[in-house]
Amino acid sequence: MIAYWADKPTDAYHYAERGVEMAAGLSGTVKLWLLGLKSRAAAVQGDEETVHTANRQADTFREGVVLDDLDRLGGLFTYSKPKQLYYTVEAEALLGNGDPRLASQAEEAVHAFSDPSTPFWAFGDLAGAQCNLALIRLHDGHLDGAAEAIRPVLELPVTHRNNGIVVSVQRVRHALSSGPVRTAIQARSLREEIEIYPPQRSTGVPVIAPRE
Repeated sequence: MIAYWADKPTDAYHYAERGVEMAAGLSGTVKLWLLGLKSRAAAVQGDEETVHTANRQADTFREGVVLDDLDRLGGLFTYSKPKQLYYTVEAEALLGNGDPRLASQAEEAVHAFSDPSTPFWAFGDLAGAQCNLALIRLHDGHLDGAAEAIRPVLELPVTHRNNGIVVSVQRVRHALSSGPVRTAIQARSLREEIEIYPPQRSTGVPVIAPRE
């Protein structure tokens, strides 16, 4: 995940593939998670065949999952069905795909992460799912729907704009700069808003002198 969000898809793919090999005998959700990581890294590299193969394997393994000690810790330690759907949609979005079926899946992922009381909720996953929905709608030619999907992410407080969310938002900006929507007034307005989205790091932090 660190390599993926650091824009090192080759490293991310390597680590995920090795992880899948090492997890071959496991029954918990970590094996599915590694396949999802492999799928996303492959998508960044434009490897559609690997994306779909890894996602099909994850779907198959999901049917036989037996929760292990890591899963029973809950929260971010288990790869929930909504998170699997979120990863699947993200891989398709990275490939530039978009159609009503994918839009429906993207909407389902956003809905699943919209309830903060669920044990698998994370604000980063919700924001990521919303950006993916925006991308899928853009790829399907629906600019208004994309703008609606990303609006909650653009309104997040600066303290919540972590690197993963900023990267996801910038992907939407890139999509707004290509294709037939790029000349639309709304697309230009969104691009300008996203340009100033990354939080500005303060330069006024006091320097603490080292102890002698």
